[in-house]
Amino acid sequence: MGILEIATYPDRFLRQASKPVEEIDGMIQDLIDDMAATMYQAPGVGLAATQVRFNKSILIYDLYLKEGRGALEVLINPKIIEGEGEIISESEGCLSVPDFRADVNRFSRILVEGLDRNGRPRRFETDGFLATVLQHEIDHLNGKLFIDHISALKRELYKRQVRKKLKSK
Repeated sequence: MGILEIATYPDRFLRQASKPVEEIDGMIQDLIDDMAATMYQAPGVGLAATQVRFNKSILIYDLYLKEGRGALEVLINPKIIEGEGEIISESEGCLSVPDFRADVNRFSRILVEGLDRNGRPRRFETDGFLATVLQHEIDHLNGKLFIDHISALKRELYKRQVRKKLKSK
């Protein structure tokens, strides 16, 4: 297993929509394993393939790591079929948008479908933190960042902060 580099804003790769996985082969399995190693090391609760510069529709997540009982989940070619209600995801953050957190409007309940890492169909309804994580990671697969969901003013302040940091390097 290898640790992959996580792309950070303003990396243009983060704005590319991912391509569907056509065949779940050894390369895809290796990518999933490397993504997991990367997510756990970061540490994070979710990671999309586009964040590690792979243009494939794959996301992983593990909500139980902090409880010491990791349970890696994989969704290939995930889609939100429907969403309802609205919640504020408080202080949402992202491995690709370092040193910034913001409140984000999200659906409170979603219906998701995709494939597991063995190609078996998955379709489930979820809410709460998992619904937020899945919406966040699926956004990545569609070339969106959580800062796209905040006010233009807050987004511009973050962009200025990044430009200043990049100039000083």
